[in-house]
Amino acid sequence: MSTQDTDAHPRFAEALRELGLQVPVRRFPDATRTAAEAAAAIGCDVSEIVKSLVFEAWWSPRAGGSGGRAPVLVLMDGSSRVDLERVREELGAEKVERADAGLVRETTGYAIGGVPPFGHATRTRVLADRGLLDHEVVWAAAGTPHTVFPLDPTSLIAHAGGTLVDVRERTA
Repeated sequence: MSTQDTDAHPRFAEALRELGLQVPVRRFPDATRTAAEAAAAIGCDVSEIVKSLVFEAWWSPRAGGSGGRAPVLVLMDGSSRVDLERVREELGAEKVERADAGLVRETTGYAIGGVPPFGHATRTRVLADRGLLDHEVVWAAAGTPHTVFPLDPTSLIAHAGGTLVDVRERTA
């Protein structure tokens, strides 16, 4: 494993420079595509991994809006699942569903499994689940399926332009 900033995806490395962030980017020989893979490689709890998940929301013109659809990024801890109904309510959307790989790449500039929380190709609304704040440090993808970086969750959410929300599935 290495810890050079050059290990990050070039777009993400540029975003770090623009934000003035100096964080260690760690590269692993095995993929860190899933939260479980990343946690095992890093040696942390799965809940300390940040999943950057893209969804697509639809609004109806009948609901008084302009209608249409838009991607939204949800930042979620690695041990939790996103509750689509809670995301829909938060957005005031008619429908929300997981984006396909094409929309993820078009929106963020990255492939699924390597999407970082910021440094995207387009400006996207970001919802950050409050559960991320349960940790001193969280780990997120650095633009590739083999790279991650640590940051305190408050800074990560701020740099992502995220709105703090409660959108994880409730447990019984």
